[in-house]
Amino acid sequence: MDQIILAFERENSSRRLKEILESAGITGTLICASADQVRRAVRKFRVSAVVCGHKLGDQSAEMLFEDLPLSCSMLVLASQERLELMQNEDIFRLPTPVSRRDLINTVWMLLRMGHRLERFVRPQRPPEEQAVIDDAKRLLMNRNGMTEEQAHRFLQKKSMDSGAKLIQTAQLVLDSTDGTG
Repeated sequence: MDQIILAFERENSSRRLKEILESAGITGTLICASADQVRRAVRKFRVSAVVCGHKLGDQSAEMLFEDLPLSCSMLVLASQERLELMQNEDIFRLPTPVSRRDLINTVWMLLRMGHRLERFVRPQRPPEEQAVIDDAKRLLMNRNGMTEEQAHRFLQKKSMDSGAKLIQTAQLVLDSTDGTG
């Protein structure tokens, strides 16, 4: 069965949304409080959608979205001002306060889309590229004591600052290793 993850900084927000969805017959919801928890749950369970706020304690929703599988959609609930700042067009959005009906209808739509959802803007990374990025993250984690999320953010920021692709930045990090560690 497909799961839905509810991920908000405040657990009571997730619990309230879970009650609303369950009252409409939408079951199989998991509650997470951080982007790291979401990533672990997505690896462990078959997750169709993540419903979250614009940011979690450890990462923004947009950054988390980049780590989700293509089969998993994201719905962000936030103020209109926050939603307007988001740049990724593949993320579904509902301004808060959101009506019960709009929330339920949107989640049902995401569930119906399920694994048929295709994102042409964000093609899946080839395994060999992902391996280079993972190696660069491991190097940063070992050498600089970073968490995986910090290493990923570091690579993303360096990539954006330089205008290079993430894979190019990761390769530069690996190439800069001179063995003195």
